[in-house]
Amino acid sequence: MKTTLTKNLPGFEKVQGYWRRQGFVKFVFVTLFAIFSYQAVSISNADYPEQSIQDRAHNQANKIQTNTARRGDILDRNGNILASSRLLKRVILDPMLIHPAFIPGLAKALNMNEEKLSALLAKKRAIKSRYLPIKKNITLTDPILKNLIEFKKQTVKVCTEKMVDAEIGLIDKMLNAINWKSVKAAKIKQSPCRDKRIGQAVVLRQDTQRYYPKSASIAPLLGRVNAENKGSSGIEAEFESVLAGVDGKSHLNFSNTGNKAYFNPQVKTKLSHGQNIELTIDSDIQYHTYAAIKKSVLKHEANSGSAIILSANGEILAMANYPADDPNDKSLYNPSHYRNRVLSDKVEPGSTMKPFTMLLALDQGKISAEDDELIDVSKSIGHLKTNQEVRKYGDAITVKKILQKSHNLGTVNVSERLSKQAMYDTWNKLGFSHPLGLIPSIENPGSLRHYSSWGMMDKRTLSFGYGPMNTNLAQLARAYLVFANRGAMPNLKLVKNMIYDEQKVQIFKPESTEKIAELLDSVASNEGSGYWSNIKGYSIAGKTGTAEMSINGAYDKNGAQRTFFAGFVPVKKPKYIMLVRLDHPKKCFSKGKVKLKRNCQGSNSAAIVFNETMKHVLTNDKSIRISLK
Repeated sequence: MKTTLTKNLPGFEKVQGYWRRQGFVKFVFVTLFAIFSYQAVSISNADYPEQSIQDRAHNQANKIQTNTARRGDILDRNGNILASSRLLKRVILDPMLIHPAFIPGLAKALNMNEEKLSALLAKKRAIKSRYLPIKKNITLTDPILKNLIEFKKQTVKVCTEKMVDAEIGLIDKMLNAINWKSVKAAKIKQSPCRDKRIGQAVVLRQDTQRYYPKSASIAPLLGRVNAENKGSSGIEAEFESVLAGVDGKSHLNFSNTGNKAYFNPQVKTKLSHGQNIELTIDSDIQYHTYAAIKKSVLKHEANSGSAIILSANGEILAMANYPADDPNDKSLYNPSHYRNRVLSDKVEPGSTMKPFTMLLALDQGKISAEDDELIDVSKSIGHLKTNQEVRKYGDAITVKKILQKSHNLGTVNVSERLSKQAMYDTWNKLGFSHPLGLIPSIENPGSLRHYSSWGMMDKRTLSFGYGPMNTNLAQLARAYLVFANRGAMPNLKLVKNMIYDEQKVQIFKPESTEKIAELLDSVASNEGSGYWSNIKGYSIAGKTGTAEMSINGAYDKNGAQRTFFAGFVPVKKPKYIMLVRLDHPKKCFSKGKVKLKRNCQGSNSAAIVFNETMKHVLTNDKSIRISLK
């Protein structure tokens, strides 16, 4: 009965259809939501298949931040900068993000040719590269930097052409969603335009560049840094741990506790900038030393040249070498031009050792070195013949004349009065064969064979700088400090504020050093072998030296020589000690008229460097000029 009545009620069919339609619509929406959720999770996991969404969120909120330490400066004794790190910028482009519409403005900002920039970007996009360093070493005052900052603020109308699906009807979308029927939309072309900024497609990164204001004049001493900004030679490498500092690293961890969310930075490594290093070098004296060495090497057609200047207390005021490259020019790099020959080359010093032979003999009472004392040179000793020297100076000469004329036979005659052990002990006290500890990584301390292995010829040749010893130029210069310290010898110093052993080694008697210093004054006179070192108005003492070069273990038969000059000024209480060395000079000039000489010696080559350098030094040092008055 109820059934019949219900069926007969008006509008029953309408109500029944409504519930079916409502159920169908709900089913469609649930299906669409399920599809959307699946696609979202699939796309998200495509790049990170092994990470959950929670893990990726955590990684994005946790990262290591690095603050780069600034490399310390290298300064001279007066605070002048010898090496410093300039703050610079570099421009990095992301070619995949740069639309052609940005190129004209970007090229203008970079001060580049538009076509060239476009070609570079296209080349990188072809290989899908997202990294293009377009400008490096931009100073903070460079107009390019200002241009780029302004350009990044500007908007450019960017139109992007793309193919999109044409709109399909709602019923077709529903049928596609439930896989009832596949309805494909037609493709149509669209070119929407929007105002955009270039954004992260252009990145300005901070950079540093090591800068050397004194250029090549001090390059072999300072060395240089490599592409990673680490010292590769010289002071830069030796004191890398001091200069480099330590990069600061912080762990940024996003915390969400209670009703607070924040980044919690945890320091893993504390930032520590590099320390400055102050050298004992005087950059003005260094420059004039380098200029004189360079001029002399070129003038005499020498292979190379080097020089060192010391103060009386052992501080190194200059250490110059040539050839040398400008470390600011990255296109130039010749390892030999960064060779610090003052420390790294061991050589036989030749006649520059004769004053020490005389000092030892005077100390032991073997000679008096007075004007009335004559040394017999009428007889040959070993391979040293008398013929030529006897004709020039006679059968007997004074110690002063031996030093003044650099007389080999006279020096050997004096050395015959000395024992092997006495000479060995004295040369050993003078520091020969002992490291100086200035730049240990490059220093060659030379050698001094024990006297027990000497023959008679070894002792004789040792007296004038050959035989069982060789040395570097810095060691030889240190030995000459006895003339500035009353027979004692201090340690050399290169870095200020370092702890040095200030104890001096007493080697000779004060009165002996004063006596021999007076005799060496005659060497730097017009009558002496060091005539080119003479500077009018100043008392100069010194000693020339010439040594044959050993090539492949044998002396060069073609006459390759090294020439030396060791000098100090003034003679009494010396303030400056300078050692000069030239390797294989081929053109030398004799006294008087500038006449070309084939035979190069310390008298006509190395002494010139001393003269030209000391003229500049003494002109700027009023204390010596006043004392001479």
